[in-house]
Amino acid sequence: MTVAALFAALGLLTVFKIPDSVDWRLTIIAGQFGYLLAVVPLVVGLVAWFHSGTRRPLDVATSVTAAAAVVLLLQPCVQAWAIGRRLPGRLEQAFGPAAVAAQPFTLGGLLSGWQQAAPKSTWAYSGPLKLDFYPAIGRSPAPCVVVIHGGGWDDGDRGQIASFNDWLARAGYCVADISYRLAPGATWPAQREDVAAAISFVKAHAAAWNVDPARLVVFGRSAGGQIAEASAYALHDPSVRGVIALYAPADMNFAWKWGREDDALKSPELLRRFLGGTPATAGPAYDSASGILLVNAGSPPTLLVHGTIDTLVWNRQSERLAATLSAAGVPNLLVEMPWATHALEFNLGSPSGQLTTYSVSWFLAAVCR
Repeated sequence: MTVAALFAALGLLTVFKIPDSVDWRLTIIAGQFGYLLAVVPLVVGLVAWFHSGTRRPLDVATSVTAAAAVVLLLQPCVQAWAIGRRLPGRLEQAFGPAAVAAQPFTLGGLLSGWQQAAPKSTWAYSGPLKLDFYPAIGRSPAPCVVVIHGGGWDDGDRGQIASFNDWLARAGYCVADISYRLAPGATWPAQREDVAAAISFVKAHAAAWNVDPARLVVFGRSAGGQIAEASAYALHDPSVRGVIALYAPADMNFAWKWGREDDALKSPELLRRFLGGTPATAGPAYDSASGILLVNAGSPPTLLVHGTIDTLVWNRQSERLAATLSAAGVPNLLVEMPWATHALEFNLGSPSGQLTTYSVSWFLAAVCR
């Protein structure tokens, strides 16, 4: 019974937001590996049901609890299938047609395994800052995706979820996975300056790296998604064909308003360290770091991906940005996943990983055509 109850509790993390007091990384296990873990409560439930002909109350309770765990752990697959049915039409309506051979979600994809590592080289692009460059495999010249890592602005480094970089390179896109200056040693807009320097560095090496310098896409996850949005919208660089932001905050004033000192990120202190103060004392930094305030009709097309039960970055951040982009006439799409939270693309074969890679594939093909 204990095992069945533990897996049922884990399955509940695909339905409800995890409490701030519990490690959010458990949601990665539940949402992205639950379809594999469901085997355990399935076996426990069957053993409890058949091990005694009398079916004692404890056996029945164990079987029922185990069945609930199986349903909870597998329901992301059902939801992904339902979202996937509509996803190609939504992507085509937002960004136009694209030649994407794969399906948004398949059962076979759940067992696809990890990506084979792609070749890469490391370069210093601005003082001590470095980037990892992955050449596109089987395509030259190729568009380049500039990847900006997450980590709450004061942590993290390039190489985050490196399997995604491997997948991009094998899909025919160059990748420049960059480091940037971290808070509190460097406050905004230092990070935007680092992105601009990285883009300039990639362009300067375009010929040697077989990069098409006129087809760049800025990609960021979490804090890196905020940097990607605010940088791409502010730089007005025509070579930046698009922005991809995964579970990212788009409005720093909104984040301050709803942040709590006791939330999972200690948000107010984190924002003070990143932006150099409060909205009252560092208002210009809050505004210039808010992609939502920088949108205009000329902003690059944007793909947003967010889990609706994300406890670290409220999905309302992406919903509000999508509405602002639409009001300005900017092509955009928000792909929301009701079972997903932060790092939803960690396992590329998971329900959220498959929908994310499919959406990114379509978006890149459409904006880099």
